Amino acid sequence: MSILAPAVIKRVGDVAYKLELPEELSRVHNTFHVSNLKKCHADEPLAVPLDGLHFDDKLQFVEEPIEITDREVKRLKRSRIPLVKVRWNSKRGPEFTWEREDQFRKKYPHLFTKTAPSSSAV
Repeated sequence: MSILAPAVIKRVGDVAYKLELPEELSRVHNTFHVSNLKKCHADEPLAVPLDGLHFDDKLQFVEEPIEITDREVKRLKRSRIPLVKVRWNSKRGPEFTWEREDQFRKKYPHLFTKTAPSSSAV
């Protein structure tokens, strides 16, 4: 599924525009303040792929963890902290972060069913 750049239907007052939105965005109010719009100069229609993206009830993009790609143990003076490297489905493309394994396991236990490779300790 993809959406095309919406077309302007009419100007509403001095600072808003009513847009023609595709069916996939039928739950979105179609009048926008100019601060939420950007000019689009394209010879052909601009298509944005929506496959694989997740949105909440308010149609906000939801970043979710995809997989655990690595593990390591952070060594401090008196403790060790197990960490996991997580790949996220970011709207900017693949993103990776290091997270505390215990906290991450509580929130996303399904990601721990597969074993991730282990790296050397820090």
